[in-house]
Amino acid sequence: MSQVNYNAMSDRDLKRYFLEHRDDKAALEAYLDRRRKRSSTVITKVGDPDFDIKLQAAIRQQMQGEDSSRVQQ
Repeated sequence: MSQVNYNAMSDRDLKRYFLEHRDDKAALEAYLDRRRKRSSTVITKVGDPDFDIKLQAAIRQQMQGEDSSRVQQ
């Protein structure tokens, strides 16, 4: 059996791989490790006068990060 390089997979690909290979416990561990490492910072709070601006900036930043990860693949 060949070794699978989970680190080379995008988050989406790793999730898809795990869903197709549910008996691969190492894939599950790799996926869960990535989920745990993600930042859970608070972008803004309800009632913040800049709520919309902060939310839109966070969405733009997320989208730019996804675009750059696609270019690297």
